[in-house]
Amino acid sequence: MKTSMMALALSAALGTTAFTPAVAQDYPASDVTVMQGFKAGGGSDALAQLVQPFLAEELGVNFVNEYIPGATGAIAWTRLAKQTKADGGTISITNTPMLTTNYIMNPSITYNISELTPIANIVTDPGIAVVAADSPFNTFEDFVNAARANPATVTVGNSGVGGDDYFTSLQFERAAGVQLQKVPFQGDGPSWTAAMGGKIDASFTNVGVSFPQIEQGNLKALAVFAEERLPDLPDVPTARELGYDLVAGSSRGYSGPAGFPPEALQQMIDAMQRVVDNPEFQKAAAERAMNIDFISGDDYAAMLKKQEEQYTQIWDEIKDEVRNQ
Repeated sequence: MKTSMMALALSAALGTTAFTPAVAQDYPASDVTVMQGFKAGGGSDALAQLVQPFLAEELGVNFVNEYIPGATGAIAWTRLAKQTKADGGTISITNTPMLTTNYIMNPSITYNISELTPIANIVTDPGIAVVAADSPFNTFEDFVNAARANPATVTVGNSGVGGDDYFTSLQFERAAGVQLQKVPFQGDGPSWTAAMGGKIDASFTNVGVSFPQIEQGNLKALAVFAEERLPDLPDVPTARELGYDLVAGSSRGYSGPAGFPPEALQQMIDAMQRVVDNPEFQKAAAERAMNIDFISGDDYAAMLKKQEEQYTQIWDEIKDEVRNQ
């Protein structure tokens, strides 16, 4: 048992996930590359490190994480849609809303969700506003008042233009009547790290990504962008209860290229279902404040299509305002 745990720890450090050959199934690939459109340490990586040790045991394959940051995930997802062989050997973590907002906002991005095979959504992660432990902002109202007193000066990080945090910033500006200096990063990890180091005033990020740093006292949480207060952060108010009608967050799951082998797709879905039903996985997710939200196959595809329609409408409403900033 100790040897198995050491192997898992070593493989995680190397960006791979070990498996136990005894449970191997007839999956068409022995190694599965998982493309991530963001740098290590962000929401995609947190999901990979949570899910893939369990998934490797279920499928009997090695998962190898490939980090391809840039353009809010668009580089990785363009490669997935346009250049990846549909043999079951490569999948990608797909994050919403950026999976669709990338091409909604930027016509030069040529992939779209019709060129992907949605496998399953695993978690939905509420948005949150965090600042450094020694920040002068002790409440969300402190932050809002500073933004009102200093238009376009208060710096707020996000995971990249077109991501959920970016849209959260835009929607918050409209709700609060303020203008922020929005600072895009290549993922959630660099964004909250910059806030923790005092390089920016605040970060709009996600709970599952920043919770360990909040718990350790390295970040202060000012507000969550959820419907209700979160059990893991009971003392942190929602933006809504403070008077700002703002509910936002990001969902993270897995997709393959179009034409993904049907048998491999079903094996993936069934294995992921077993993973999310596993009490050990549920415990690990709860410890990381990750909200399990399993939606698979056609239902996941329908979810992505609905979000595509919703964010197209939102962008049509705000694009002229954004371009004039």
